[in-house]
Amino acid sequence: MTELTIEHLYLTGGIALLLAAVLPRLFRDRVITAPMLMLGAGAIGGLVIGADGLRPVSPLSHPGVLEHLAEVCVIVALMGVGLAIDRPLHWRTWGSTWKLLLITMPLCIAAMAVFGWWAVALTPAAAALMAAALAPTDPVLASDVQVAGPTTGDEGSAEEDDEVRFALTSEAGLNDALAFPFVYLAIFLASGDAVRSWLGGWLAWELLGKIAIAVVIGAVVGDVLGRTLFRFPIAHARLAERGEPIAALAAVFAVYGLTELAGGYGFLAVFVCAVAMRRIERGSGYHEQMHGLVEQLEQVLTLVVLLLVGAALTTGLLTALSWPGAAAGVLLVFVVRPAFGWLALRRSPDLEPRERAVTAFFGIRGIGSVYYVSYALTRADFGAEAETIWAIVSFTIVLSVIVHGAGAGWVMKQLEDSRHEQPAPA
Repeated sequence: MTELTIEHLYLTGGIALLLAAVLPRLFRDRVITAPMLMLGAGAIGGLVIGADGLRPVSPLSHPGVLEHLAEVCVIVALMGVGLAIDRPLHWRTWGSTWKLLLITMPLCIAAMAVFGWWAVALTPAAAALMAAALAPTDPVLASDVQVAGPTTGDEGSAEEDDEVRFALTSEAGLNDALAFPFVYLAIFLASGDAVRSWLGGWLAWELLGKIAIAVVIGAVVGDVLGRTLFRFPIAHARLAERGEPIAALAAVFAVYGLTELAGGYGFLAVFVCAVAMRRIERGSGYHEQMHGLVEQLEQVLTLVVLLLVGAALTTGLLTALSWPGAAAGVLLVFVVRPAFGWLALRRSPDLEPRERAVTAFFGIRGIGSVYYVSYALTRADFGAEAETIWAIVSFTIVLSVIVHGAGAGWVMKQLEDSRHEQPAPA
């Protein structure tokens, strides 16, 4: 078979750039989505090139390659999600978000970990990693069920009042970081050390300390950047007035790097930074410019990752998938997430029963799960179970891309049409 070279990577990048400009618009609200096509194209490419040719970028042999690609993809997406949210941060107005994060997510992790240990016969460490990696909903692949982007003036009211889109968008922006403590839990379990030797540190640092650091750094940096962009004393030096959206990328990498150096969760800091920046001059059109640049980069990176994952599917990534492992993915998509999502939202006054069901069901899994598996496998030895974890997680991602992707456009349209048909209150 042909050995994969740097020229192949350049070719893949060029194709991804072209497709990123065309596919999202061409297949928006269609049954066949751009992510499906890229997974399919990658799978076909894997059959043509072969396992030997793709070994340099295989997540099984080189998880670090996919880790860093997925990492950049997720942090760019989180900046875009934070900029897209029109609703100011408040405990009451974000009520659906907190319920999904504090009730649905922990219950999903617990249920999947128990199933992985009991039915798939994974060790506690591997079961915890599988559950943690599949816990976060994806800010990258969920564009059809999320808010479209930052809006100004009268345009903002429709997006702000759509509780389904808001809940799914804000959930995806926050739970990518909140899965990290449980990934570390799996890493500690894999170390073989006695639980009592690290449990206190995990609770104090991984579960609480790193989150606090990320929130503080993200909020402070976002506020400073926002004031610099919009209210800098020298008018002609304000990037917002000059319309240079590159500041969004500067914020992404600066706040992420600073937070990681400080020991916090960079994913969370990036999202908080974007929300804090949006708070300054909320109605400015500059937010749309920054969001547009971030969205374009996100689409390119997403398609590259999906091409590689698709190629890996046909070159050995699913070899270790068993029937119980496949059942884990099916259970998460069709039972666990919808059930616990409904449970968390059952008393949400802002959601009608149909809206509650849609919000509970569309917990899309994707690039974040790829990152977390890669991250853990480069920092702890999970032995032969690494292949099983990859098989289950990749199968679940493909299932989610197909099921959620095919239904998102139609379901959201039906939901919006039903709202328009409701009689106005007297």
